[in-house]
Amino acid sequence: MNKNFINTRIQESIATKERIMTNEPLLKSIEKAAQAWKTTFEKGGKVLFCGNGGSAADAQHISAELSGRFYKDRKPLFAEALHVNSSYLTAVGNDYGYDIVFERMVQAMGREGDVLVAISTSGNSPNIVKAVEAANKIGMITIGMTGSKGGKLKEICDIILNVPSDDTPRIQESHILVGHILCEWVELALFE
Repeated sequence: MNKNFINTRIQESIATKERIMTNEPLLKSIEKAAQAWKTTFEKGGKVLFCGNGGSAADAQHISAELSGRFYKDRKPLFAEALHVNSSYLTAVGNDYGYDIVFERMVQAMGREGDVLVAISTSGNSPNIVKAVEAANKIGMITIGMTGSKGGKLKEICDIILNVPSDDTPRIQESHILVGHILCEWVELALFE
């Protein structure tokens, strides 16, 4: 590894974020997602997150910013990543199959008007797709965070935040950026 290797990866990350800045449909979708979060929290609802692997880490990270705090010392907001109960996850995965672990949790926790943020770089993870389908049946607002193509989530989510990249690390870096923007916007809107 050398300086050129490091600089190339940094430039790739910057280039992805620059594409976000000039992607008007994506910027409008980010605004819609922020408004959906705000409205849900104003009504006493919750924002649930699901993802696998690095996307699970992103789900947990963003939900912690909402339920803990971001910039402001303020009341907590009801946000949760659906994978954090490892006993549930392993029991349901073992007894029913991993494809429905998030679907069942959405059925248990989700209510009409709540938000589900489904994070999948491909947009095709079966357990994430099933969670969105369950959320849609309940009447939740569904937001997909994906890569450029959007996969199946593009067809079934109310709002799609499809980062203009097909490179998983660049997509995940941008998901955190978008998540932080949403957290800050909602915090300012609700507590300023």
